[in-house]
Parts: sequence; structure tokens; C-alpha cells
Amino acid sequence: MSNRTPLSLRIPEPPARPGDAADFSHILIPSAGETRRPDIAASEAEMRDLPFGLVRVLDEAGQAVGPWNPRLEADTLREGLRAMLLTRAFDERLFRSHRQGKTSFYMKSTGEEAIGVAQSMMLGREDMCFPTYRVMGWLHARGYPLIDMVNQIFSNANDPLKGRQLPILFSARDYGFYTLSGNVGSRFGHAVGWAMASAYRGDDKIALAYIGEGTTAEGDFHEALTFAAVYRAPAVLCVTNNQWAISSYSGIAGGEETTFAAKAIAYGLPGLRVDGNDFLAVWAATEWAAERARSNLGTTLIELFTYRASGHSTSDDPTKYRPADEAAHWPLGDPVERLKGHMIALGEWDEARHAALIETLDTQVREAVKTGEAVGTLGKSKPSVAEMFEGVFKEPDWRVVEQRRELGI
Repeated sequence: MSNRTPLSLRIPEPPARPGDAADFSHILIPSAGETRRPDIAASEAEMRDLPFGLVRVLDEAGQAVGPWNPRLEADTLREGLRAMLLTRAFDERLFRSHRQGKTSFYMKSTGEEAIGVAQSMMLGREDMCFPTYRVMGWLHARGYPLIDMVNQIFSNANDPLKGRQLPILFSARDYGFYTLSGNVGSRFGHAVGWAMASAYRGDDKIALAYIGEGTTAEGDFHEALTFAAVYRAPAVLCVTNNQWAISSYSGIAGGEETTFAAKAIAYGLPGLRVDGNDFLAVWAATEWAAERARSNLGTTLIELFTYRASGHSTSDDPTKYRPADEAAHWPLGDPVERLKGHMIALGEWDEARHAALIETLDTQVREAVKTGEAVGTLGKSKPSVAEMFEGVFKEPDWRVVEQRRELGI
């Protein structure tokens, strides 16, 4: 007879399912300003507490407090708010276009607008972003033409990517936006490689990359961190922990065992855990990590702690796996409302100007969509078939030439 206890397999379960009350009681939120800000030249061993804190700047009264306050000018705050509101207005309009059958696919950034916008504004125009599909705010913050985004989403004859990409998988080199891939983990390694090449050339440009917390369970994440650490790649690697990877909650990727920022410790990299719904905190943490990278001190891993308020995509119904009102109970609030409240507290904004800006931006988006619809929506207008032969090889391969001849194009 054996005295051994039978083994049992642990299956992580989220704290609440459909029909349950939303429950975020397990999340500990430090006070704004509580997390310390070390010198950028500090060694990784001196800051192993940071992955377990939370960089926050905006307090409950909308005041900017603590050592991470980036002390941004009012015009910068207004520019950031405008880009965040434009992202939200664009999302709402194009999501409706999908429901009307005008495009095949769409993904909203609701609740995460501060991330792409703040980091886009903070970094240089020649630095390179290796994105995931919920940072369209990066492009909005840099003035990427709305009509080009609309045409790409409609996959019409004026699609700047010539029908080669799924809707919302943008590519805009001139805006520091590397080609987006549905295989999101792959871009972490590409960012590290790009950063290594920049350092090898003696350049001064850095890379920033995103993945979701679910993708940290894939090999791409760990391989990228290994190379980043060994070669001190000038990169900022961001894990957007929005609590849900499609229908799998963060615990499936190890979010209940430790923070995602703490994974940096195993690689000898500094890790920061940041309030992703705080525009100022995202800006400040990115600025700190960018300064380290530009000082040849290597990569920083940033966990952007946020919440995906909408579905994963137009193919997803989040009410099937989480409480319908869960987003309203997220303890770190709405990033747009928080920045708006901060600006009002500073005397630099008011409700009337906010409403007027929303109306202006909605009009701009509506006009861009109308222009795109005139070119054609899904299946009504397409890039030329001849485009499939362009951009494949620098010099056309003989097989491409022969195939094109056979089609008579």
C-alpha cells in the first residue's frame, strides 16, 4: 500500500464568469506616486522590486504626483487626448462598417488608447514600432491619413497594401510602424534584431515592440529576451497585459504566479510594471526605458497593465466568457476619462471643448469612411490582380515573369 497522495492537475480559472459579479479584489493597486523611479544607469540588480510595483502618476483627483511625473506641456496633453479620442471615434465607426458588411474583420482598441498614443508621441519619428493589432493610436498620433486606413480596412482598389494584408494589419514605414502580423509573437524577435542592427551600424535609433500577455507563453517571447539581454539590444519590449488573450484570461499565461514584468529578472533585464490606463505613466516609463536604450544600457521589459474593454475582434463575443459589465468595474478606469479629468483639473480643458472635439473628430472619420466607400467596400472594389506579382522579388524571378505572361497582365 502506498501512502502517497494522488496528484491532481490545476486548471486556472478566472475569478468571474458570465452571470457572476465582476471581481477584481485580487488586484492590488499601489497609490499613485508610490513606486520609486531609479536612475537610468542603475544596475538591474538594484531594481528587482519594480516589476512588483505599479508606475502610476495620475491619482484619483486627476492630479499628477510622484517621481514619474513627466511634467508635460498642456499642448502635449491636448494632442494626446485628441489622438486617443480619434482612435476611439475611428474604432466605433469602422466597427459599425463591419456589422454592415463593408469589411471582413476589425479589432477595437477600447480601453488601451493611452498606450499606443503616448508611446508614439514620446519616441522619435525614426525609431521603429513593431506593433500588435491594438495600437492604431500610434498611427493616429502621427497623422497617418484616415483615408489610407479606411481603404486598407475595406480592401478596395486604393488599399495602400494592395490587398496583401488582413484588415487593420497596417504597414507604414514612414510613420515608424513596422508591418503588423497576425502572428504577434514573431514581432518581438524582429524588434530585437532591428535594434541589434541599429547598434551594429552605430546608429542612434531604437525599437519598441508589443505582444499581449498570452503570447508570453510562446517561445518567441523567450528567444527575444535572450537575444535582447545577451547583446544589450537598444529596445523597449512591451507586454500589454489587458487580462484576456481572446477568451483565455491572463492566468493561463502565468499571470497568477507572478507579474509579467517579473519575467525580465530571469534574463537580467530591468522590468517595469506600468498603469496602462495612465497616459502620463506610460509616457514616463517609455521615456525612462528609451533613455536607457540610447545610453547603450540595453533593453527594458515593460508590462502595460490595462484592460481590453471590447471583444478581442469582430469574431468574438466576450459575454460568453466574462461578466457583461466587467469593463465598467476595472479599477484603473478609462484612459480617456482620466486624461480628460487631469486636464480639467489643470484648467486646460472643459466639457464644452471636449464635446466639440468629439464632434469634430467624428465628422472627420465619417468623411473618410464616405470617401472610402465611394472607392468601394468589401468585394465591391479590389486592387488589380497584377499587384500580386509586384513586391515579391527585387528583380522578377523567371517563374513570376512566366505566370504573369500566362495571365496576360
